[in-house]
Parts: sequence; C-alpha cells; structure tokens
Amino acid sequence: MKRLDGKVAIITGSNRGIGKGIAIALAGEGCKVVVNSYKEDDDAKNAVEEIKGLGSDAVFIKANVTREIDVKELVEKAVKRFGKLDVLVNNAGILVAGTADKLSEKDWDRQMDVNLKGVFMCTKYAVRQMLKQGKGGRIINISSIAGLVGFPGISAYCASKGGVTEFTREVALDYAKYGITVNALNPGVIVTDMTKAMLADGSTKKALLESTPVGRFGQPEDIGNAAVFLALDESGFITGHNLVVDGGWTAR
Repeated sequence: MKRLDGKVAIITGSNRGIGKGIAIALAGEGCKVVVNSYKEDDDAKNAVEEIKGLGSDAVFIKANVTREIDVKELVEKAVKRFGKLDVLVNNAGILVAGTADKLSEKDWDRQMDVNLKGVFMCTKYAVRQMLKQGKGGRIINISSIAGLVGFPGISAYCASKGGVTEFTREVALDYAKYGITVNALNPGVIVTDMTKAMLADGSTKKALLESTPVGRFGQPEDIGNAAVFLALDESGFITGHNLVVDGGWTAR
C-alpha cells in the first residue's frame, strides 16, 4: 500500500518546475492530484499524463491564484472531481528582480499578488473545505531560503517569501486544534525554468555552487520528497514549521 493512497491534493503552479516535482512525488505515493496553472498548455497536459502513468489519477484545473473567484472555483472543482481535499500545496510563484530604488510599484504588487496573496487565497478556501470535512488536512507552503536570509537584487521576492514564512506560523496556530497542519518548505537553489537564466552565467553558477555545501544544486524531486513527508498522517505533530531544503546553504 502506498503511503498517500486515498488522499487528494491541489498543487498550484504544478505544470512544471518544483510544483510538478511535488505532484509527481505525491502521485507516486498514491495521491490523486489536481494540477494547476494560470494557463492550460502542453506542460500542464504532460504533467497530468505523467501522473496517470504512475497509476494515480489527475486532472488539470486552470486558475489564477491572485483572483478570488478562480481560487474558489479551483477548490470547488477539485472536490466535485475527487470528493474531498486533503492536501494543499501553495507552490505558484514568480521572481521579480530589482533593488528597492529600481522596482516599480507595479512590479512590487505583481510579486506580492502571486507569491503572498495567492497563498492567502488558496489557504482560505482550502481551510474552509477541510473544516467542512472535519477530518483535518495538510497545507504546505513553498517559501524559500530567501524568506529567511537576504539575497542582493531581489528585494520584493525576499519580502514576499518572508511573508509566506511568517504566514505559515500564524495560520498553523489558528487551525492546529482542527487537525489541520500548516508548514512551509524553504528550498535553496533548485534547477528549474525560474533559475535557468541565473545558472546560465558561469560565474554566478560557480558562486552559488560554492555556497551549497552538498556540492550540487537541488532538483524538483528533492522538494517533492520533502512535501511527501509533510503530507503524511505521520507528520501530524509537526505544524508551524519551516523545513529548509537547501543542501546546507543556511547552515554556513
């Protein structure tokens, strides 16, 4: 028997990158998965097919996490399709580069809307569904080590992920008595489309690798494996925690 048999998860921004890595990892343990993105593309279709190829079930539901009506319908459609919701992974995110003196108000707002407001919106409707079911649940927020330590040139991103880190702690306190755990994963440098341009620069790549004690960059499956742990029934005594998955970066 697989460890997440019978569970249902929504994973935002799961058409590729870390989100897809989490979707594949959960599906590999028997979880039924709602793949989500703000647009339906080949990546989304491929993610669904890959999950089905593992013997689990999956469906794609389009939703923009910054729009409340989209998020409300995302949860409703997921429950209509699978009958319940056990796990929410708030993964959808973007990175807007820029120092405080260079960032436009529009770019700041866009960063906060996706990375922080989106986490709030999805949590709001997932919690409502989990409370209605009365059997607890798991919420896993994807923060970043940039939500714990500073990184030059990405002030809005650091602020948004710092917000996710603290939001995780607060929401965990609100719903602990209902059996709903709320935790965050704080990834280090993970090889995805978001980091592709950064890692294409030889000197930047070298510097980042030297700052990662294990001697390699993370892969989406590294975050997926950590998400599986937090989704399990056995992790029920862990809540309000930020689990760092960074190859030792922040231990230096």
